[in-house]
This record gives sequence, structure tokens and C-alpha cells, in this order.
Amino acid sequence: MCSIMGAGPGLGTSEFMAGFSRTVSRGPDMTRVEPIDLGDGKTALLGFHRLAIMGLSKEGMQPFSLHGNRLVCNGEIYGFRALREQLIGKGYTFRSGSDCEILLPLYEQYGLAMFGMLDAEYALILYDRARGGFVAARDPIGIRPLYFGYHRSGAIVFASEPQNLVGLVEQIQPFPPGHYYVDGRFFRYTDIAEPTAVCHDDVETACRNIREKLITGIEKRLDADAPLGFLLSGGLDSSLVCAVAARLLHKPIRTFAIGMEGDAIDLKYAREVADYIGSDHTEVRMTRDEVIAVLPHVVELLGTYDITTIRASIGMYLVCKAIHETTDVRVLLTGEISDELFGYKYTDFAPDAEAFQRESQKRVRELHMYDVLRADRCISVNSLEARVPFGDLDFVRYVMSLDPEIKRNVYGKGKYLLRHAFRGDYLPESILYREKAAFSDAVGHSMVDDLKAYAETQYSDAAFHQRSAAYDYAQPFTKESLLYRELFEQFYPGQAGMIAGFWMPNRDWAGCDVDDPSARVLANYGASGF
Repeated sequence: MCSIMGAGPGLGTSEFMAGFSRTVSRGPDMTRVEPIDLGDGKTALLGFHRLAIMGLSKEGMQPFSLHGNRLVCNGEIYGFRALREQLIGKGYTFRSGSDCEILLPLYEQYGLAMFGMLDAEYALILYDRARGGFVAARDPIGIRPLYFGYHRSGAIVFASEPQNLVGLVEQIQPFPPGHYYVDGRFFRYTDIAEPTAVCHDDVETACRNIREKLITGIEKRLDADAPLGFLLSGGLDSSLVCAVAARLLHKPIRTFAIGMEGDAIDLKYAREVADYIGSDHTEVRMTRDEVIAVLPHVVELLGTYDITTIRASIGMYLVCKAIHETTDVRVLLTGEISDELFGYKYTDFAPDAEAFQRESQKRVRELHMYDVLRADRCISVNSLEARVPFGDLDFVRYVMSLDPEIKRNVYGKGKYLLRHAFRGDYLPESILYREKAAFSDAVGHSMVDDLKAYAETQYSDAAFHQRSAAYDYAQPFTKESLLYRELFEQFYPGQAGMIAGFWMPNRDWAGCDVDDPSARVLANYGASGF
């Protein structure tokens, strides 16, 4: 994934490194911190921890420099080879095969307009010599992480993760997706959740476009100079990514699944998919003791107290840890972002199409704090790179533009458009039309039950009420949520505002007034895996 950090004048190198060193596992291949002389005895700093994925030679190491400008970027720039050829035609030369090396020439050519042109998952920090300061930007969904805050000297500090900034800034804030920072201000260059116009394609046309655009998005993400792997839960989304990738690559892909000892729902379905597509499949099993033991570390690496994010992260972290320790895989494709586009189980209760669309927009805009955050941290902390085909910008823009009346569940089956789009022989019917199971449940219902039971042992009823009342923002409402909040405060004291509260179904809708984020508590959950 790589890790980046930048600081204006006022932050010393030793102080900078104390924060930056906390995310070295994101980029274990090489580290470089470069001072930038601003004159008058002032110095800015740029840092880069490299995970080599494209252009594996040492020439691909950042920061990149061009005519006095400097840049660090954690990202993948899709279609960069064609862009590089265009830039070569304009007289530019390149010393590496890195996709990110094209960014400084692009910036020189197009300036701030570059950000709206990129087909990319990225976070970048650029020192603009002419402006005498930093420019920073983040992709429209926030797939690549970026945070910021202000040092006591007044200098702005940017970093890949909040843990880089603990102790360096007073208030840690997520860099808003689809924005750039320049001259001390933030500007939105796109809102991917807001379509420019409503698309009135009929169901069959929509499904054909969904299929073609998703296949294209997957194909883009197969371009890597490092070995690929695939997370496979046996659910619809990850299974589609794996099935399409296997067809495109014309060879067995490497798939990985995890589940609890004893009641792992996902493992049998993941095995069914793996057998169907002919993948080289690995199963990882986890125990109650492992789940409880790893919990504090998971909260620390996530930088959240959100219940569903933490639950879902435990299995993901452990399977990625196993991949890192036992294989040469460096890039993982995942199935995140489908639910936000096509609907969760709870969105079946949306009272009308407009309400469905508003909820989808909210979820897409907040993705960087929940599912995307989970995938980034669990994968990157294990020195792997995540790629998210459902986050392909063209795909997301198209699905968000569709008339919400055809996206909501009026078919008696959630995510109908996505399922219908891939009818045929991509997947077995039992997988293509399998009911939705939340990942934290599908690894085994016992995992969530074990976490709840463990939380019960930590607090009496009186202690729970007393200690929960101490929090004004995002007040814990169960013993489990209090446990997570207190762990969070150990690592990120006073920084709860980084997250927009708890991810929960829309309690304003009939059928959604629940006290647990799991779809398991909803009346429409169905037989997701039994």
C-alpha cells in the first residue's frame, strides 16, 4: 500500500520520524525522508515507505522530483502507460516503470485540473515550488487513506494513517475524498455520489452495462508487477471478482478464505466457488482465543471504535496475516463497495426510491470511514496492497446514476441487477443467488457471540452505564461498544471525531430500529448460509 507523510516548517526530523515509523509495514521495501529547503532557514519534509508493486526497481522509489516540484503518492494510476506515452511525446523522460512517476509531468501540464482527470485510487502530497507550499489530494471514494492536522507550530501535517499523527497534532481529521488542498484551503473536485443526470436505462440495458463496466474494472486491477491474490468469502461480490479474474487471466488464481473453527458459514461456499473456477484455494481457521487476543491490535491498526468495522476486521486481518507470512502474494483484490451501490439487507426497508438513493449516497460518501478503512488497514498492515474493482470510478458513476427505482429490491432478491448481470456460467446458481450474509457473521456466528460474551465479563451493568456516560460523542450503547471505545481511547485519546459515529441501519425506517449493526437482527435476514 505504501505510506506517505508530509509536514510544513516547524516539525523537526526526529519528531517527524517518530510518527512516520509507526506505519513502516505499509511500505517495508524502502524508506526515504527528504527535506525541502524553503529558504529563511525553514524546512518542509516529505516521507515515503515503499511497497513495490509497479516498477519494482530502485528507480521507482519516491519522492519523485521534477523542476523543483516533489511528490509522494500512495496509489494506482490506471491506464498510466498510455498517459506516459503521451507525455513522452511532449518531451518528458522517465527513469522507472512506476505508474506514479507520471503525476508530476501531468501536474506541470494540467495543474489542479489533473485531479479530476485521474482514473486512480490515490492519496498524494506534492510540494509546488512556484506556490511555495503543499498541494494534497485524495481519490473520489477515499480508497487510499489520508489524514491531516495542525502541529503546535501551525504547520499542516499530512499522513497515511491517524497513528502517524498521534502526539503531533491536536485534532486528527480525515482528508475528505474527492478534494484537493491548496493555499491553506480544501476544494472539492468531484462528488462521485452525486450523479450529473439520472440514467433511465431499462433493466436489461443496465445489467449489460453493469457487467461490462465491472469486467473492465477488474481487468484494470490485474495489472501488477508483483504476485496477485484474491479474498474469497463465497458471497456474491468476492465470488464475482474471482470468477471474472479467472476468466481474464486464463490460469488458476490464488484465493483465500477464513472462518471460525466449528461454524464457519463462508468456508463451504468459498470452497464451492474455488472448485467451480479452478482456483488454488487456501482456507484459514481462527479460534475464540485468537479473536480475543488480537482485538486490541485490530482496534489500534484500524483507528476506529465502530462495532461492525471491528467485527469484520478481525477475520480479514488474520487471513491477510496468514497470506503475508506464508505466500509471496503482494496484491489482493477484494469485493468491497458493492453493498453501498446495490443495497444492504436493511435497504430493503427503504420507503421509496428516493430514500434508497439518499442512503446509498450517504454510504458512498462515508465509505472511507468504514468498509474501505477496514480493507485498507487489514491488508496494508500486512505489507499487501488492496485493489477494489467495485470502486472503479466509471462503474460507480454509472451505478449511482441509474434510476433508483430499478436498483432497490422490488424483485424479491437483493442486489438483483448485479445478480442478473452475471447470469450464465460465471458462478453456480447457488452462489449467484445466495442470500446476503454479513462478513462478521459469515465467518461463523460464534465470533460475534464470543465478542459480546467477552464484553459482558468486562463490565457490570452499573459500570457500563457510568463509563458510557463519560462520552458525549458517539456514546457507547452496549457493553461491546464500550469495550471498543475504551480500547480506541487508549490509542487515539480524544480523537473520536475522526469517525462519523456508529455504522447502523437507518433507524428512521420501519424494520430498522435495532440495537446491533448486524443484518442478523433484521426480519429479512433469511437463510444466508445454513
